[in-house]
Amino acid sequence: MEKNCFSFFALWGKPRNVNLLPVEKLKGIVYNMGKIKLGKDGIIMAYVAPSLLAADFSALGAEVKRVREAEILHIDIMDGNFVPNLSMGPQVVQSLRDKTEQVFDVHLMLLHPLPYVNVFRDAGADWITFHIECADDPGKVLTAIEESGAKPGLAIKPSTPVEELFPYGDRLHSVIIMTVEPGFGGQKLQEAPLQKIRELKRRFPHILVEVDGGVNLKTAPLCREAGADVLIAGTGVFRAEDPAEAMVMLQGESI
Repeated sequence: MEKNCFSFFALWGKPRNVNLLPVEKLKGIVYNMGKIKLGKDGIIMAYVAPSLLAADFSALGAEVKRVREAEILHIDIMDGNFVPNLSMGPQVVQSLRDKTEQVFDVHLMLLHPLPYVNVFRDAGADWITFHIECADDPGKVLTAIEESGAKPGLAIKPSTPVEELFPYGDRLHSVIIMTVEPGFGGQKLQEAPLQKIRELKRRFPHILVEVDGGVNLKTAPLCREAGADVLIAGTGVFRAEDPAEAMVMLQGESI
């Protein structure tokens, strides 16, 4: 297995404008839309982003090292109000920032995300995603993310119509399609929300679509077939004996 098998460059090819940007700006340029690669099952491959929520919280530094081949690390931030769970704060994100060059994909499951945009950007977030269902004005939150220098994204719960994202589509770097109710890991994937991926890809082909919830070896092909670019996987990666092997299998390749 090649060391860079999880690299976006290796998976999708070198982005057209890679030479036009300084190294620090490469985070967020994820793939060349003109190139695709099929998995062993004949379905377009996707990238796997390990979800830190499933890691051993008593040894987060070591856990991040276990998934060091991944270029993206998904970090869920929960306030106990928007979702019935608490996870971690900016201090944890900042403490991990010095330990890895991975892209930090920070998912704000917060009732009021606006006051925390710069907090998590300063802590080391590269991509910041918040929920369309939050209590703050989505347009204002997107503006705050854009001004912070992070890549802006929106997330959507399984029961929320995808049309609610459309007014903001041209401003989005990414969208997280929740295939479980947000708040806890280890849930079973709901297939109905996968149709949202197809609709988003038709209307906004530039958007990076991530799937979050219940992603495993059985459900990953369904997500990829629907058009998902990134599979957010928690227990399927962190609880695997060999996380690198698990990621290869999930993205559609074989060892």
